[in-house]
Amino acid sequence: MNRAQACAFWLDSGQPSPSDGLPGETKARLRAAYAEPHRRYHDMTHIADCLAELAAVEGLADERRLILAYAIWWHDVVYDPTRSDNEAASAALARRDLAALGETKTICAEVARLIELTTGHQVGEADPDGALLVSIDLAVLGRSPEAYDAYAAAIRQEYAHVPDAFFRPGRAGVLGRILEARPLYPDPAYRARYEAQARSNLSREIAALS
Repeated sequence: MNRAQACAFWLDSGQPSPSDGLPGETKARLRAAYAEPHRRYHDMTHIADCLAELAAVEGLADERRLILAYAIWWHDVVYDPTRSDNEAASAALARRDLAALGETKTICAEVARLIELTTGHQVGEADPDGALLVSIDLAVLGRSPEAYDAYAAAIRQEYAHVPDAFFRPGRAGVLGRILEARPLYPDPAYRARYEAQARSNLSREIAALS
């Protein structure tokens, strides 16, 4: 199954898949959250894309893959552009939901930890799962200019409540901080595949915003 096929599977299927193990009722509730009307980028398409990226990663042990799949499913489940604690709230919800599904405290804690890494996308050394999750979440930055522009336009729609006079410098600042990261993608495979294009895309948007 290639990335496009995997993405289509998670968008279209309401059934549990081998790599996430989620019951249909839980998956339906998550889908409903990602279908909130204010979402333009942080929606089910983003989750499906991330899951497809994960499906393409080879050599992961089953438990690692399961934990990463859980982190992807829950990492944006709380998303309100007017608040600054979305990742923390998503992590807390993941802990609660996964405990209710019977997962161990260790797995619940690791999923929550991974989700909170997506706040600033900074990963410490010797954290391959954190590096992989963060890199998957940032994969869109390294896509084609057309795909990146569609992503940037969707982000602007999510922040439609913010006037241009405030959005443009704020967005440029966020992108600038991402661009300062060395490396931008902590996972080596993602770095090789996406880093150069991501830096080009980010620089181009910053120039347009300025």
